[in-house]
Amino acid sequence: MANAAEHSTADGHAGVIGGSRLAAARLLLWALAGALAVRQAAAVLRVPPGEWLGGFHLPGAGGSVHDVGQFAGTPFAGLVLKPFVGLAAPSLEVAWTCVTLLFVAGIGLVAARGLPDPVPRRTALLAAPVLTALMMVSLPVREAASPGRTAVVPVLLLLLAVFRVPGDRPAGVLVGLAAALQPALLLFAPLLWLTGRRPAARTAAVTFAAATALSWAALPRDSWTYWVRHLAGTGLGGAPDGLANQSLHGALLRLGLTGPVEILLYAALAGAVVWFGLRRAVRYARDGQLLLAVAVTGCAAVAVSPAGWRHQLLWVLLAVAGKVGRRAADRRVWPVAVVLAMTLPSAVLLPNLAALAPVRDNVLLLIAVAAACAVPFLPRSSPYWRDPVPTDYGRPAAARWSRVPLLPFWRRVLSRPNLLLELLLIRVGYSLYSHIRAAAPTSRSLAEGNGSQILGIERVLGMDIEHAVNRAVVDTPWLEAFFNFYYTSFHFVVPLTILAVLYWRRPGDYRWARASLGLATVLALAGFWLYPLAPPRLMPGLGFVDTVHGPQDLANPSYGAMTAISNQYAAMPSLHFGWSLWCGVVIVVLAPKGWQKLLGALHPLITVCAIVATANHWVLDAVGGAVVVTAGFALVHVLSGPRGLHTSLSAQQHGDGTERAAAPAPGTAAPAEPVAGARPW
Repeated sequence: MANAAEHSTADGHAGVIGGSRLAAARLLLWALAGALAVRQAAAVLRVPPGEWLGGFHLPGAGGSVHDVGQFAGTPFAGLVLKPFVGLAAPSLEVAWTCVTLLFVAGIGLVAARGLPDPVPRRTALLAAPVLTALMMVSLPVREAASPGRTAVVPVLLLLLAVFRVPGDRPAGVLVGLAAALQPALLLFAPLLWLTGRRPAARTAAVTFAAATALSWAALPRDSWTYWVRHLAGTGLGGAPDGLANQSLHGALLRLGLTGPVEILLYAALAGAVVWFGLRRAVRYARDGQLLLAVAVTGCAAVAVSPAGWRHQLLWVLLAVAGKVGRRAADRRVWPVAVVLAMTLPSAVLLPNLAALAPVRDNVLLLIAVAAACAVPFLPRSSPYWRDPVPTDYGRPAAARWSRVPLLPFWRRVLSRPNLLLELLLIRVGYSLYSHIRAAAPTSRSLAEGNGSQILGIERVLGMDIEHAVNRAVVDTPWLEAFFNFYYTSFHFVVPLTILAVLYWRRPGDYRWARASLGLATVLALAGFWLYPLAPPRLMPGLGFVDTVHGPQDLANPSYGAMTAISNQYAAMPSLHFGWSLWCGVVIVVLAPKGWQKLLGALHPLITVCAIVATANHWVLDAVGGAVVVTAGFALVHVLSGPRGLHTSLSAQQHGDGTERAAAPAPGTAAPAEPVAGARPW
């Protein structure tokens, strides 16, 4: 009895500690959401006073809200907003911004209540502040906070109609008002009808018709402009083929299609999206995933609208409520992809290649269509809904030193990572690296002073061979062509090839190699910031010849077009040599044959000759590159254990993600319970 009492007391104490930690985490997350809201408000309030309500102009008393073509809202939205135009501009700006951000917080609170059961207590407590914070930094909210845009209001109205308002008719009124503000959202009326809520569907249609008729009576000129002259607002607020129009219609126009061909193709694609989107939404609603059903319908509505602006795509963020993938390691792919697409510019997600332009220009549309029609969200009856296939980890290793323990969250995963998630993170990581590198200090006098310092150190050490090597290569045309080709061709190709081979053939070693390369690159960024350095080709008066980029105007601090490509003073350490040394180490350690190891060892040797011969780096830059690469390998070894940390040979062979653990047989799980607090559709 005493032991039982002690265990009960210990459990209760642990529960109190866990509850206090959750409360503290929730408070911190709400504080973060509040800080992001203040940041967004400050960004909007910095708009010059003359541009306030820039999308909602009245040329005179009784003038049309659509006369100047900047207001993209419906005539009903114009009717609602028109009385506010006469208010004091600063007060209206502050009030509009604050109310919009409060509505965003309201969306986060209501959406968190719509998560399907069973919801872990931690998720239930933290979902609202996490979702609110994500929305605050998302592209839709950053644009919707501008005065005159009402995209946040329909989302909140529809969520309230589904999750908070009792009765079909009040819910239908809210849906109808949302559609009156954004006509494509009338697609929710068929969803209500197909899920058995026919009174709500009828009320939504009647409310939409009444609001539209009222706007025709009060603003006939605007109604004609919006519904007839500009079909459902197409061309108002921006060019239909502009990047801001993330709809099927806008994408087809950007591809160069016009006239009847474009209209027919748009109608066919829109019909397909509506068909598949509604079918999926009905299925998820009947499965108890009401929030996912709402998100899928909203994504389909914006995609098929003639003008689906970026600030109307908040529905995509709500689609993270769906679960995708049988493996636990795959569960992060969809949420991470959504968050990256909704918060980062498309140029960060995809390289600036002409072949990728159609994808890069339509990232938000593509992810909305994918959410509506293609992403295989799991049903709640799936055996993997609660218990995904676990991730295979290696045996834990002892810390290298007692004062430097292994990171508790950095466990060596033996299976192959998800390819889509890996490509996304590598691309975003490189984009961030490029931006940080470009933002490093570019003081010409400081960089040239550091260059003179490096040259002086090399002279003392007897290493100042750059000028002699550069002149010898310039006097030998075939050697100059070889080093120019090697310098420009293998910097990215070889590391990416090695990562691809490791991903396919040696997944356990892939993570070790990728982590060491990433840490070395991060350490190099510190060098670029702390020690801006002019390479030999940009040092005036020393007689170096830039064999790769051509003659540089050293009297002009911008050095021509090269400055726009990258920071010209990010030379110490040399990642050209550092990455080649990483390639050499990985090949020498892992390659099974001697000739492969020899090629791996030759790559950094030829690279160091190339960077010196082309006058792009000092010899000490290569030493710096070797230092950061060594530090990268050492940090991975210290923090996550030795490279050869495998449970068995079979673990390496099963790195393709084949689940060795017995998964529940389909049909063995008990049927999922209805969602608490929500009525079945």
